[in-house]
Amino acid sequence: MKIRLENVGKRYIYNWIFRKVNAHFDSPVHYGIIGNNGSGKTTLLKIISGILPPTEGKIKWQLNDQDLSDSLPKRIGWASPHLELIEDFNLKEILVFHAKFKSWVGNHNVESLIDLSGLRKSIDKPLKYYSSGMKQRVKLVLAVMSDAELIILDEPCTNLDEHSINWYRNLLNQYAMERLVIIGSNDPDNECFSCREFFTLENTTK
Repeated sequence: MKIRLENVGKRYIYNWIFRKVNAHFDSPVHYGIIGNNGSGKTTLLKIISGILPPTEGKIKWQLNDQDLSDSLPKRIGWASPHLELIEDFNLKEILVFHAKFKSWVGNHNVESLIDLSGLRKSIDKPLKYYSSGMKQRVKLVLAVMSDAELIILDEPCTNLDEHSINWYRNLLNQYAMERLVIIGSNDPDNECFSCREFFTLENTTK
């Protein structure tokens, strides 16, 4: 999968978040997007994923020279601290629901993913009663284990303790190394351990 950004900018009302962003992302490389708070990392990730349109510039998604703009949602696994889960669901229910839209990588199924999450003891508990770290594990499983060409992770280690950070590293090492992964991060040492290339988002609004 290839993604090309040409002079991309995003404005909210009268304020530009960033402008003139040029970047390329090619599978199976892992990329880190870093920058100061407020630099627009999350906004840029949303544009890359097709959730937000750019105010100016162009973005192209291609696979084997074919345009993917009409099929992006099924090709992307996305995790973010801002992502809302259906909190009345329990773990099994959220996995079954997710599988209606995307299949899982390899031969994984709901039961194997429950084991992979490390949350089987809380399988019957509604997600609204999960801790923030447990919810983040669920989001990462849904994103990384989706059979998608592109994985986008926004601050993936948010709310994770040391044990869960090691779990996250193992998850990427085992299941994401052959795919395009783009990580927005304030903690590159932990979150971007697998990244070979970095893109620094600076103040480009002038």
